[in-house]
Amino acid sequence: MKWVAARQIMAVAGLAAIVLTCLTSQPALADLRLCNKTETTVSISIGYKSKKGWTTEGWWNIPGAKCNTLIPGPLAARYYYIYAVDAKQGGEWGGKAFMCTRRKMFTILGTEDCVARGYDRTGFFEIDTQDQRSWTVQLTEPTQKGTTAK
Repeated sequence: MKWVAARQIMAVAGLAAIVLTCLTSQPALADLRLCNKTETTVSISIGYKSKKGWTTEGWWNIPGAKCNTLIPGPLAARYYYIYAVDAKQGGEWGGKAFMCTRRKMFTILGTEDCVARGYDRTGFFEIDTQDQRSWTVQLTEPTQKGTTAK
């Protein structure tokens, strides 16, 4: 009889441990995040292909030595495009994938005829997430010093 009671206590303790683990465990994160590894605030814009077509969005201001989520949830695409500028130091991170931006906050659909539509034509660099559900971009020192935002 004592053996049965001890076994029941062990079963209840085991079940309690499983429930406690489920309540305290963190869900797996699946986001596109950007970490600013510089000392100053950096402004970020992002380009990606959505169901409506190519979309660019901006701006996220990320302080030095901080991270921020640009796209929450599991990533839907393999390729994303980033353009970043450090207005204080004058550096930028860009590339050869041209998309539309503007100086104020924006969401722009399409990458064609940026200037004709009243936007700036800006070079973004490509991020290949290799079909991962989450990805973190690490920004270090800018590729160009002394330039200004377009």
